[in-house]
Amino acid sequence: MKKIIGLLLMLVTMTATAQKDVTKFLGIPVDGYKAEMKKKLIDKGFEYNAKDDAFTGEFNGRNVNLFIATNNNKVWRIIVCDANTSNESDIKIRFNTLCDQFAKNKKYVSANLGMKDFKLSEDEDISYEMMVNSKRYEAAYYQILDPEKTDSVALKKRINDALLLEYTQEQIDNPTEKQAKGIQRIIEDETIHFSYDHMTKKFVWFMIKQSSYKGYYISLFYDNEYNHSDGEDL
Repeated sequence: MKKIIGLLLMLVTMTATAQKDVTKFLGIPVDGYKAEMKKKLIDKGFEYNAKDDAFTGEFNGRNVNLFIATNNNKVWRIIVCDANTSNESDIKIRFNTLCDQFAKNKKYVSANLGMKDFKLSEDEDISYEMMVNSKRYEAAYYQILDPEKTDSVALKKRINDALLLEYTQEQIDNPTEKQAKGIQRIIEDETIHFSYDHMTKKFVWFMIKQSSYKGYYISLFYDNEYNHSDGEDL
């Protein structure tokens, strides 16, 4: 949480920008049209299979199959699946290794803001739980906001609107010591809320899936929630 506060408070004094900060996959924004994304993935070394409308390649040390999901012709998700399956013991190790990798990567924060450890215990019977109880094994994270691309115009407006609900413009410009503390509290609160609202749009998560051949594999999802369907077509 301190990392979030420190990062977002910098936006208050930044030059105004209004760019959209979206989820990235290998540095590529998960956005735009599918044809553009195909070219960028090919440039990254992935091979395209037109028959399956999928890509093959290597990601994070694994052979993977990769798919592009769209909504209203805009890319909203990149799906990365292990090309090879694992047994139950190995998939638990793989799942926990990914949890450790995300936890130490400074580009991410847990979607539970550190309140839950996603890692699996050694005695977890995933085959029973998935088959009998339909349990889902997944871990979720948010990509940290990029202060150079975050919409600081929207943040400043949000803070200013919140301040004017409690103070006059004159009090904001020339606050007493007590008012200054109140103003700082509002700035911090609105910055945290702004951070959370926008980070939830940069959603990255993964889950254990079972193949028809009884093996297990990991699917990772890089989601741009700005482009995700929200019922607008209903």
